[in-house]
Amino acid sequence: MSNIMIKNEVSQEKIKKRSQAGMVFKRLLKDPVSVVCMVVLLLMILSAVFAPLIAPYDYAAQDLLSIRKGPSAEHWLGTDELGRDILSRLIYGARNSLIIGAVTTIVSMLIGVPLGLISGYAGKTADAVIMRACDIVQAIPDMLLAISISAALGIGIRNCIIAMAICRIPAFARMARASALSIAGMEYVEAAKAMDLKKGSILAKHIFPNTLSPLIVQGTMMAANSIIQSAGLSFMGLGVQPPQAEWGAMLATGRQYIRSYPHMLFGPLVAILILVLSLNLLGDGLRDALDPKMKK
Repeated sequence: MSNIMIKNEVSQEKIKKRSQAGMVFKRLLKDPVSVVCMVVLLLMILSAVFAPLIAPYDYAAQDLLSIRKGPSAEHWLGTDELGRDILSRLIYGARNSLIIGAVTTIVSMLIGVPLGLISGYAGKTADAVIMRACDIVQAIPDMLLAISISAALGIGIRNCIIAMAICRIPAFARMARASALSIAGMEYVEAAKAMDLKKGSILAKHIFPNTLSPLIVQGTMMAANSIIQSAGLSFMGLGVQPPQAEWGAMLATGRQYIRSYPHMLFGPLVAILILVLSLNLLGDGLRDALDPKMKK
């Protein structure tokens, strides 16, 4: 009988979680701006995944007879200084930008969130050590720290991701710590303590699930910042290296021809603007959808 009751409770809990996720998604769909942003992001992801099928040319293919040509029927966004099709390089470049933004955010969350939860729940010595380490990292401007780490580790997409992930760990740690501190005094956490549950179990089953909402919103914002910062590193020659296509590297090349051939800058500038704006607006929509005060 007790086993049946436990199974019923587990099934009800799963149904409740699914219904909550469904309610959040429904509230998100009611926001037209968030819907447009999701469609834009989905199209960019699909174009990056199926780049070899969508792109009219290979990202490294050169047409020496069409160097620095403006938009035309053959090359919709024109060509660069080596005669490469800019539209094709934009489509292939979306891969690197999306990978950098996603992997950087995931890595920094995997490290920063556990540190923040431990800091907020364990307290005392652990809290002091973790937070002072975060203070040290955050005392250095993000871009300067990323440049220093990339220069020390060497150029390349992997080291670029490592450098930016290190810069973002303190932000996730502080967010998780603040959420853990606010949740630690709740009745269900006190009840779990009264049942002599281990701290690790309380963190994993009771505190962490209730910190996901602000962390998800924070993740979308951090992904947008990572894309901008990776473009900046590639612009300075510390990120993705040629002949690979990357929007920041395309900007670095196009700036030399900004007066004579401005079309070389237009494509990557608009691509970065649309992607970052979509992520930020989607983050705002998620924040409103996850806000309990918005429930009807």
